[in-house]
Amino acid sequence: SVAGVLVCLLEYPRSKRKKGSTMERCGQKYMTAVVKVFGPLTRNYYVRAILHAVLAVPAGFLLSTILGTVCLGIASGIYLLAAVRGEEWRPIEQKPRERPHVGDTIKQPPSNPPPRPPADARKKQPAEAGG
Repeated sequence: SVAGVLVCLLEYPRSKRKKGSTMERCGQKYMTAVVKVFGPLTRNYYVRAILHAVLAVPAGFLLSTILGTVCLGIASGIYLLAAVRGEEWRPIEQKPRERPHVGDTIKQPPSNPPPRPPADARKKQPAEAGG
């Protein structure tokens, strides 16, 4: 059961993608802090592949845990493949959002109070008033 908790702590936080955006899981920022504390031991996928393989060995001796053994073995293989390709776990860090200034977003305030007539009707009114 300790191994299951360890695997859950390690697997819950998602890694940041190289391209595109990554959605954080609910409460991931707290788990990310725990994973970041261990540094290269948790970021390196070679270490994760070895850890999953080592955890799979004792579970393989009991028939009731054979499914967990298969899952850990598959995860170990996937991590090994990812490590060979040069991938590693990277935390998702929130960028501070820049709020647009109100003056920058509104270029020309409306001259007429609401309700405003359509744009083409507004253009015709001054011509009719002059003639």
